[in-house]
Amino acid sequence: MPSTKSHAEAKADIFLAKAKEAAAVFNQLDQEHTDRIVRAVFKAGLKNRIGLAKMAETETGMGKWEDKVIKNTAATLLVYEDMKYLKTVGIISDDHECGIMEVAQPIGPLLGIVPVTNPTSTTLFKILIALKTRNPIIISPHQKAIGCSVAAAKVCYEAALSEDAPENCIQWTHNEPLDFTKFDIQDYYAETQALMAHKDLALIIATGGGGIVKAAYTSGTPALGVGSGNVPVLIEQTADIPFAVQQIITSKTFDNGTICASEQAVVVESSVSAQVIEEFKKQKGYFLSEEEVGAVEKIAIDPERGVMSAKVVGQTAVKIAKMAGISVPEDTKVLLAPLSSVGKEHPLSSEILCPILAFFIAENFNDALNRCIELNFHGGMGHSAAIYSNKEQAVREYAVAMNAGRVLVNVPSSQGAVGGIYTKLHTSLTLGCGTSGHNITTDNVTARNLLNIQRVARRRVNEKLENFGKIEKNGTSLFFDESISTEDLLAAFNKNH
Repeated sequence: MPSTKSHAEAKADIFLAKAKEAAAVFNQLDQEHTDRIVRAVFKAGLKNRIGLAKMAETETGMGKWEDKVIKNTAATLLVYEDMKYLKTVGIISDDHECGIMEVAQPIGPLLGIVPVTNPTSTTLFKILIALKTRNPIIISPHQKAIGCSVAAAKVCYEAALSEDAPENCIQWTHNEPLDFTKFDIQDYYAETQALMAHKDLALIIATGGGGIVKAAYTSGTPALGVGSGNVPVLIEQTADIPFAVQQIITSKTFDNGTICASEQAVVVESSVSAQVIEEFKKQKGYFLSEEEVGAVEKIAIDPERGVMSAKVVGQTAVKIAKMAGISVPEDTKVLLAPLSSVGKEHPLSSEILCPILAFFIAENFNDALNRCIELNFHGGMGHSAAIYSNKEQAVREYAVAMNAGRVLVNVPSSQGAVGGIYTKLHTSLTLGCGTSGHNITTDNVTARNLLNIQRVARRRVNEKLENFGKIEKNGTSLFFDESISTEDLLAAFNKNH
């Protein structure tokens, strides 16, 4: 009887069959062997950080290769340092007092969705955390970043095999960049969807746009995803203004703003607004006129979908200005758009991954805080938020009010949220946004999220329950006495404790 499976489903079967074989071998490796593999892969990725960065810039036309080198370094060196002592094999803890022993088990075959904005660094990162947890991984690159993503995967695979890693522990869905003159995007999506929905796939790690993340969550396979990052940054009146502006520009221009944790809107208290504006100008920020804001909106936002336009993602401020027909100094670093409100009627108040910043002046701290909350709700729920302040109470109020997995204090948001550079957060290229961002976690996703933990529970009698039976005349029969009040039952249960 002929197969009723589609071409995409048949290909997915082949990938997962190989991955299952690799998983079976991986399951037999001890911690020492696993760590040898991880170390070899980290070293190979780090060694190739520059070549891969240049490939990524050339192929995608986004960002700056120099900054992509930093991303590749974070995804290898910093990720490795963060997890090198982490136990991921066998018994990882044994609490004799509680009688609970924890055993780490691999989850099984993973699918790593890779974005066009961070193609090589995300590939390196996902492969490293997969191998550390003995999970085979299939890399699914963005259609516009296949060449560099696959090159990164191959570097890792060759290094893994040099330390006797299981064959096919790393796979990738395409070998060569696509010929877009003959390319059918629906075929590409069909292959990805077939992999995501495959019965033998254990987990999807989805990093990318809202569409692919939503597809991962609705595939029927468990998924770790990300969300949009409409990140507000509040400059409070006690902030070191020159420092704050310098740090924001450092963040927003890093790889031309392609990190989703980059600041999207600056909110300033009116008492320091003049100083902030002057400082931005001094540090090569260009404030758009009302007419120029309209011109930038037209090229920065896709009018059909109402989201950022791909043509501005990862481009320089000067190039974006030229696209909009605006003349700015050639050394301009960021474009600042003064806005009066947040929402669809003000498109530049949305997430745009390039050196464009919305700019708001608030009457006082409370007004500034409310504006940041509005920005948070306008497409950035659960992701990240930043504040510059030297007043602890202001920092605490901001942190409590913001719905963000990461609140960054006096650090550049892009590099701060990723972790390991300006903060002690776990270094990660997959930043969870919690349930508000339709994710399962607010963690900086790492190897810790890719383990199944078995808990072995030994007999340890509940002392309160045991004493309750001894002290009370009727013992646990009180549980069946409807006449006893909750307060009396609770008092009896806690007697002598």
